Amino acid sequence: MSTDVYTRLREFMDTLPAGFPATPSGVEIRILKKLFTPEQAELAMQLGREAEEVGAIAARIGMDAAKLGPKLEEMAQKGLIFRKREGDKVSYQAAQFLVGVYEFQLNRLDKEFCELYEEYLPHIGGTLMALKTKQLRVIPVESAVEAGSSVASYNRIRELVKEQEVISLMQCICRQEQGILGKPCARPPETCFGFGAFGQFFIDNHLARAVTTDEALRVLDQAEEAGLVLNPSNTQKLEWLCCCCTCCCPTLKFVKMMPRPVDWVRSYFQAAIAADLCNACGECIERCQVAAIKEDEDRSVIIEGRCTGCGLCVSACPVEAISLQPKPGMEAPPASLFETLRKIEIERKALARTK
Repeated sequence: MSTDVYTRLREFMDTLPAGFPATPSGVEIRILKKLFTPEQAELAMQLGREAEEVGAIAARIGMDAAKLGPKLEEMAQKGLIFRKREGDKVSYQAAQFLVGVYEFQLNRLDKEFCELYEEYLPHIGGTLMALKTKQLRVIPVESAVEAGSSVASYNRIRELVKEQEVISLMQCICRQEQGILGKPCARPPETCFGFGAFGQFFIDNHLARAVTTDEALRVLDQAEEAGLVLNPSNTQKLEWLCCCCTCCCPTLKFVKMMPRPVDWVRSYFQAAIAADLCNACGECIERCQVAAIKEDEDRSVIIEGRCTGCGLCVSACPVEAISLQPKPGMEAPPASLFETLRKIEIERKALARTK
């Protein structure tokens, strides 16, 4: 094993579920040097995947708890590790880079970091996109799901949001990053949510503000009006929810370039257009974020393999010719984030063995 602390930190972070692969250029090491001091790098490698209180960590690594606590809290405030609060109990754990440390840098972005991230993204993002289990999935906008239908609760965004006790609302880091890089987006900037422990972390770190259920639902209405795709955590219980556009979101950018976006996205629906109702107005074509609809003579048609089931086209259709149809044989998403990340880790290791 290397004696260089940043190389060892890179290797440690690569053991976390989403990984942190090495690159020929070493851009990942430059990212770590920008984020972590050598001391913080050493401490990060002492943390586990599950949250522990300071006393337990101190006893395990042989360090005075009174000195360790402030150091861990500083790292949590910088978004280098994850902090969990349960009443008076505060605990800390290692954080993976994506989704994790990167998103926690919302208030610390600068042009250098954004350029480093863009250089590194294909290396880590490409691997994650190739896995069967995704960290995100597509959930339809509420207006596209028929009231009273037998749609599972994990695919009804408003029901999921109404279940939450802690809701945080923050700026979209993807739009902020693109703005720093000189590619501003005209869509609403404050459209990303955290829930539960994730939401509390964002609030405590001044990355987001706490909002009520009613305000969260109003933001969802605004997101649908702006044509944003809803990408929640790939879990039955919400951990986070991103409202995304193809001009800024790297995931949507990637899938839009693919011949069959549906193979790269976890979704439970596909749009269908009734030929006898469609008047070929083109509203749905303009509305679709992944170019899944085309004009065919006197009507619009769905291109095979491209629709990701976001439902934005449904509300755009003036003659109600479009509906969402459930995909047959779909399994429910994992119950928790722990289960999702465990599946990702297993699949990533299996993929590595084939190379």
